[in-house]
Amino acid sequence: MSERRVADELEIRELVARYADAVCRRDTDAWGSTWATDGVWAIVGQTPTGREAVVALWEQLMGGMSQVVQIPNEGMLQFDGDRARGRWYITEYGQLATGAAMLTVGLYHDEYVQEDGAWRFGKRAFHSFYSGSPTLADDFHPLPAEFEDGVF
Repeated sequence: MSERRVADELEIRELVARYADAVCRRDTDAWGSTWATDGVWAIVGQTPTGREAVVALWEQLMGGMSQVVQIPNEGMLQFDGDRARGRWYITEYGQLATGAAMLTVGLYHDEYVQEDGAWRFGKRAFHSFYSGSPTLADDFHPLPAEFEDGVF
């Protein structure tokens, strides 16, 4: 693996860490800066396009949470020239605005692009395997076919 490829991989891993850190701190500016200008986010049945629309949806979703901690697990990366793809499993613990506790376990499929000399999310699609009570009393959701090859 070339030094450039190692550096790219480290930068993308740091991007994922900055994203999760911004979620935990509820830092809209830091979270928004992880996205490409024309980034696409597929989550909860919605697919906003463009950083402004993506951030607007994030703010709406975060409005329903009083606290959240997102923990990205080890990810897989694949490079193709100046583009890359990745897959990350995450665990998210939170408290809804209603006071109810929640646990989400899911999978992100990502496409990364270089913009202004930095790696950013070009596309990010989320599938929730589980979202509900931390007791795991709610239903698990199987992985849809479109996630099996990393395309959304």
